[in-house]
Formats: sequence, structure tokens, C-alpha cells
Amino acid sequence: MKDVTIPLKLISLLADGEFHSGEQFGAALGMSRAAINKHVQTVRDWGVDVFTVPGKGYRLHAPLQLLDEDAIRARLPSGRLAVLPVIDSTNQYLIERIGTLAPGDACVAEYQAQGRGRRGRQWISPFGNNLYLSLYWRLEQGPAAAGGLSLMVGIVMAEVLQRLGAEGVRVKWPNDLYLNDRKLAGILVEINGKAGDAAHVVIGAGINLAMREPAAGMIDQGWINLQEAGIVIDRNALVAELTATLRQALRQFEGEGFTPFVARWQALDNFFDRPVKLLIGDREIRGIARGIDAQGALLLEQDGERHAYLGGEISLRGL
Repeated sequence: MKDVTIPLKLISLLADGEFHSGEQFGAALGMSRAAINKHVQTVRDWGVDVFTVPGKGYRLHAPLQLLDEDAIRARLPSGRLAVLPVIDSTNQYLIERIGTLAPGDACVAEYQAQGRGRRGRQWISPFGNNLYLSLYWRLEQGPAAAGGLSLMVGIVMAEVLQRLGAEGVRVKWPNDLYLNDRKLAGILVEINGKAGDAAHVVIGAGINLAMREPAAGMIDQGWINLQEAGIVIDRNALVAELTATLRQALRQFEGEGFTPFVARWQALDNFFDRPVKLLIGDREIRGIARGIDAQGALLLEQDGERHAYLGGEISLRGL
């Protein structure tokens, strides 16, 4: 990856949301106005909304709260967590280092150039506006012990966000968070391991905190961010709280499986008792969502009978 030192310095100068002249940047960074413009374009390519006003200079649409490793560590005294500015993917960062990781090791980034969602989709990841966090865990019982894991992560994330002030956050089966019936966050769980061997699990979480419309041109579904909903959460506090709570929940999950989490799902279920459409490949299955069973399967009521489904995803489109 190319050297990003200058663009990162520009962002740190712009983060206060005030105007900064080209002369200020030139003096601070020791370069010409033309060179500054080139680096400003890199910052814009990362999804940062930099605008210019003749005679005033450069400014962000709104101040940015940048990740602060010291502030995070003050709230998270134990365990390893890498704070990264620009990266391809937080999940990939951990996957490439699995041989050196301990359970609970995590990383968080300001920007992902190749953020991943489920089913090969891209996860739009503008710099400094959202939360991109990945965490590693090792399940000694193997891949078969991971049943319900993505649902457990969703429960934990929703509960953490509620504690920090986002009271309306709900879960969507199998691994999204919703707010006001729109997507707020997604979860990507990647598991490596053979039957009989330990499973290496990388959990990725992306949460929309303050993403603006220009960064979302490739998103093909209704989405929302916390700022739009009038909710402000300290990014560094969220990183620490989510990491610590996930580590604790994963220890419980490893010992007791998904069972302790089943009852917590219903209180958070955004679609409980609502008509939904389940998409499994080319199939569309319509029914009334009735929560989940003990294995984390979706329960759909059809013609008075309940059926359990472990695959697919819920959609409201066309209902």
C-alpha cells in the first residue's frame, strides 16, 4: 500500500471541522499547494467529505472523532487490539496473522479499502465515519461448535449499543442490526478449520455511525446511521466496550454454546410477529417471523405451522 503519511496528517488537521488554508497546510507539511491538492484528493477517495471555499481554504462537512489508541486502552486494559488507519480489510488483517493470534485479539480501522460483507458483497467503509472492528477466537470443539455464533454476536452488539444510548437498535436474522427498520450494522463471521480440529473464527463488525450519502452510492438497501437518528456515541468508548463484551460473551459461548443467548434474541428481534420473505438462493418463502429455535434457526409460520430454516436471509422487499 502506498505511503499515506501526508493524507493522514491532513485529516488530523481537518478533524476539528474548521477552515484551514492552503498556506497553513503548506507550512505545516512543507509542500506546495499543488502537492497539497493531490493529497486532499486521496482523502476524498477515502470517503472524507472535504470541501473548499475560495479565500477560506479547506474544511470537512463536520468534525471527525478519530480513533485514539490511548483512549481505547484506558478503557480496555487487557488483551491485544491493533488500531490501524488505512487497511484493505480488518477481517483479512487477522486472517493473515492467525498463527500469531491469541483468542480475543482484535483490530479496528479508520478506513477499509476492501471491506467485506456477507455473500461477497462490498462493505462501504469511509474514513473516520463508522466503526470497523474484527476479533479473533479459537473454538477448541471445532467448526460444529459455531452454531448460532453470528446471532450471539448480533445480540451482544445490539445490547452494547443500547447501553451506550442507541435504545432502538434491534437484530435482524441472521446477522444484521436494524434501527427504524433500516440497516445500521452488519456482521461477517469467517470460520477456518476441519472437523476434529479447532476452529479459527474471525468476527467482523461494521456499524454506521455518521456515514453520509455520497459514500453510500453502492448500497442497494435502506440504511441508517446513528447520527441521522440523533444518537452520538464516542467511537473510542464503543471500540472498548464492544471488544470487552464480545470477549466475555465468547468465553460463555465456548463453555455453554448458544443456549444462554436464545431468550435474549426475542427481546431484540426487529421482525418478530411480522410478515417477512426468506430468500434461499432463488427460492422465496413467505411467512410470519416467530423468532428462533434453540439452534438459532429462523422460525417461520406458514398456514398455521412453524418451520425452521438455518440458511438464507430475510427481506421485506415486495411485501
